[in-house]
Amino acid sequence: MNGPTLALLIFALSLIAPAGLIAPAAGAETFATDQLAIQTAAGAQHFAVELAVTSEQRAQGLMYRQRLPADAGMLFLYPEARAVAMWMKNTLIPLDMLFIGEDGRIVHIEERAVPGSTATISSMGPARAVLELNGGTAARLKIQVGDRVLYRTFGTAD
Repeated sequence: MNGPTLALLIFALSLIAPAGLIAPAAGAETFATDQLAIQTAAGAQHFAVELAVTSEQRAQGLMYRQRLPADAGMLFLYPEARAVAMWMKNTLIPLDMLFIGEDGRIVHIEERAVPGSTATISSMGPARAVLELNGGTAARLKIQVGDRVLYRTFGTAD
């Protein structure tokens, strides 16, 4: 199956998949799931996340999703902290991107990234992970740079 055909198939499946999650298709990546929290001034905010840990999973990310539940997201994990650059090509929903340092602290937030944009979105410094949430979530929950992500990768989980 060639790239454009696969992309069309993934898009078609995303239209009928429950809760906006893509049903696995030939060539489509599948993702393990987990839970994490962000400690904010207002308290812990909890999310169900899909984990993008391989380069193939990170490349696919949330592309072609029609919607994302309010308490869900995708956590992109990298083997070590490094400069990270992302874009929104083939992404259909606005996203907040939270760039997370080695210690679990949020080092940069890109709010309401524009669907379909090929503009580069940079971590603005070393990041060990990126958490993508629905656009507007950071503002709604008052998530800020310096808030701590509670997750085992960062040694911050309870």
